[in-house]
Amino acid sequence: MTIVIVDYGMGNLFSIYNALDHVGGNPRFARDPEELKGAKAIVVPGVGAFGSCMSQLSRFSESLLQHLQEGVPMLGICVGMQVLFQESEESPGAPGLGWIAGKVIRLPDGVMIPQMGWNSLAILRRSEMLDGISDGDMFYFVHSYYARPEDGSVIAATAEHGVEVTAAIQKDNLFATQFHPEKSGPKGLQILKNFVRASRC
Repeated sequence: MTIVIVDYGMGNLFSIYNALDHVGGNPRFARDPEELKGAKAIVVPGVGAFGSCMSQLSRFSESLLQHLQEGVPMLGICVGMQVLFQESEESPGAPGLGWIAGKVIRLPDGVMIPQMGWNSLAILRRSEMLDGISDGDMFYFVHSYYARPEDGSVIAATAEHGVEVTAAIQKDNLFATQFHPEKSGPKGLQILKNFVRASRC
């Protein structure tokens, strides 16, 4: 059983590698689309600007979509969640993967930007990825933009930061978090355990 972390040059790779290894995920990196072959689950991390991430990730997009359509569990983290959408105000003209209809917008004026620190979740619907997670549990966020899906039914959890922020989404075998589970202590590790479990199904 292998969980593959997409190494496209944009992400806190070793933190997520160590966290997945800690929960039994047997992770490895893929630096080329061919290295996604055989993945039982895929993690798309992300740090930095939306447009920069997409320019690096685009070479993986066809292979990632094929794996998604084949039912491989996939986890996007932070900007790795935002790139699942069609576009972002952060990088006008840079298309996202477009797997989820909607756009990424800037946090409102009058709040700390970026949001950097712990915030509590409000769970909107149950998800296997949120097994063991309760309303009010705290997770670590670092972001200036947040996703606004057209179909609210994909939102699994939110957080408040001057506005209701989409904190987690799930659509079939696609799960993503705006927060960093690998930096969120035992509750974050619980989410990664759930992801590892899903990869074994």
